[in-house]
Amino acid sequence: MSELATLARPYSSAVFKRAKETASAARWSEQLAFLSAVMNSKEMSALVDNPKVNKDRLTDMLLDVGKGHIDNEGVNFLKLLVQNNRLALLPDIAKLFEEQKAEDEGYIAVEVLTAFAFTKEAQQKFAATLEKTLSKKVHMNVTLDKSLIGGVLVRAGDRVIDGSVRGQLQNLQKALQ
Repeated sequence: MSELATLARPYSSAVFKRAKETASAARWSEQLAFLSAVMNSKEMSALVDNPKVNKDRLTDMLLDVGKGHIDNEGVNFLKLLVQNNRLALLPDIAKLFEEQKAEDEGYIAVEVLTAFAFTKEAQQKFAATLEKTLSKKVHMNVTLDKSLIGGVLVRAGDRVIDGSVRGQLQNLQKALQ
């Protein structure tokens, strides 16, 4: 995974620089998310990995799929990735782009796994607590995960805060061994 991130970083940096120059970060974000979703599909992955599908044919298929979802700069970027055999990097490029965008806009994207749904008020209080802890504005994506038993698991960039019952039980198990 880290190798893919290393390969994806120059592409995401170039796209981010271009997005800043043209004030089009939101548009690039949408395009990269779309292309990433396309590349995560089993059918497209099979086509990309198939040596019998030549680059021109692959480019044409991707442009057909992306019609209406990507602009001219996105088309050029897609062609560049096809020519350099870097299509598999699209999910990593999109992720790194979003991290750069969040950093530039002064917030951090936070993935919150919780055993039970938050009330609106509890979610606002939790977001305020996270903002104090992380010293940044947070954009939370909350997902229910019953396997946590109770509590929350927070992923903010490279930082993980495990306040789940499952995590506490795992720590207790390690301490007892």
